[in-house]
Amino acid sequence: MECPHLSSSVCITPDSAKFPNGSPSSWCCSVCRSNKSPWVCLTCSSVHCGRYVNGHAKKHYEDAQVPLANHKKSEKQDKPQHTVCMDCSSYSTYCYRCDDFVVNDTKLGLVQKVREHLQNLENSAFTADRHRKRKLLENSSLNTKLLKVNGSTTGICATGLRNLGNTCFMNAILQSLSNIEQFCCYFKELPAVELRNGKTAGRRTYHTRSQGDNNVSLVEEFRKTLCALWQGSQTAFSPESLFYVVWKIMPNFRGYQQQDAHEFMRYLLDHLHLELQGGVNGVSRSAILQENSTLSASNKCSMKGIYKTNSLETEGKENGASTVVTAIFGGILQNEVNCLICGTESRKFDPFLDLSLDIPSQFRNKRSKNQENGPVCSLRDCLRSFTDLEELDETELYMCHKCKKKQKSTKKFWIQKLPKVLCLHLKRFHWTAYLRNKVDTYVEFPLRGLDMKCYLLEPENSGPESCLYDLAAVVVHHGSGVGSGHYTAYATHEGRWFHFNDSTVTLTDEDTVVKAKAYILFYVERQARAGSDKL
Repeated sequence: MECPHLSSSVCITPDSAKFPNGSPSSWCCSVCRSNKSPWVCLTCSSVHCGRYVNGHAKKHYEDAQVPLANHKKSEKQDKPQHTVCMDCSSYSTYCYRCDDFVVNDTKLGLVQKVREHLQNLENSAFTADRHRKRKLLENSSLNTKLLKVNGSTTGICATGLRNLGNTCFMNAILQSLSNIEQFCCYFKELPAVELRNGKTAGRRTYHTRSQGDNNVSLVEEFRKTLCALWQGSQTAFSPESLFYVVWKIMPNFRGYQQQDAHEFMRYLLDHLHLELQGGVNGVSRSAILQENSTLSASNKCSMKGIYKTNSLETEGKENGASTVVTAIFGGILQNEVNCLICGTESRKFDPFLDLSLDIPSQFRNKRSKNQENGPVCSLRDCLRSFTDLEELDETELYMCHKCKKKQKSTKKFWIQKLPKVLCLHLKRFHWTAYLRNKVDTYVEFPLRGLDMKCYLLEPENSGPESCLYDLAAVVVHHGSGVGSGHYTAYATHEGRWFHFNDSTVTLTDEDTVVKAKAYILFYVERQARAGSDKL
């Protein structure tokens, strides 16, 4: 929005002496010393934390308004009002009086000058940090960066993702998807396309809403992010360009409040699918498929065979062409509903990208694996609850076409087609009255050999190995509520398990992974080979 308060609120000029030392993204709040979500006041250059940390930036604005409220109405109020601040990580500008993000600037362009100055400070700090690490590596005779593992160090190429202000939900999903090899490789092999030219070429894109939506590509920024995650050239990558595009095309995720990781994953996959259907960065889908078909058969990232005719299209349940999203994550459910009065059966086929599973009510008070009262809830219990025959209650009466009215009925799900990557979402958040509470129950899940054969509509038509899945990644929610807490992810890469906690990446072991209270599980279809333990 166009803010009318800039002239009275933006008073600082780019001057290193007025700002704290170090990179702006790691500046500490002058009140609570937290370095999460720092904001700088554009009136006095003081730094405070955002409203989703301890809210000292907003309190700074509110405190500055008290003297102004005591002035006589006839007295001219030309005192700076501390209403406008800038995010030190994303460089977005916010006005507390307008209660919205700002897209305009002062006549002298002070907002843009401060923004560029903060970016220069960030780049200088990053360059100095990289120089220090390079010197450390040279002195240690190591050719790869160091990663802490149980107090020791080891060479690794994993890269963390910087938190841009409560963006851990996005980071956990991106890290999980980056470790699904077939999916990740497809995007990394897409040709890079420069979206900007002329005066804007090579210049940084900021988180504002002033530009049109036709100048952004989710596929392109997603590709860049995946390419950066396993290059090993930096400790942490800032996904701000991707987050900017998310702001543009997914209004639900604007701002810096905590979001639901599962909801973000669904929006992300849906929008990737839609953009790929329309052509990737102006390149037609057929051209990309033709390019990928020329890849060597020995290349582990080859997409050969991934675009066989998708049964989602065959069943007529999906609009438009198949993409890598539906080819890898797409499955089909059969929904059977039986009228309990006349016995009429109704069948419907529904495509899915993930399955949302309830945690059975009898397990909801069991919070840890070692708790003794009762059996441990397992992933099999959740899958069984999802596929078991269920009698619909009075609020879900079935409209029977034979009886010509709503009747009591039963419902049952079968899986008609399993996807290459099975994404299972455990429904840990439930509405009770006016609150959304978290189900903190531990759910036991297998690392290898999840057998889905017994949930298939026609199990006799599947091969011995085609129904077995091995775990690739787990998203975990820490905390008590969906609007708070923190998301991290575990993922396996080249036989080793890693824990991704925003910019921090650590090696871990299988025993730690299986103890996690999973929120989203990504299982990859096992390739035909000698069998192993089943669930």
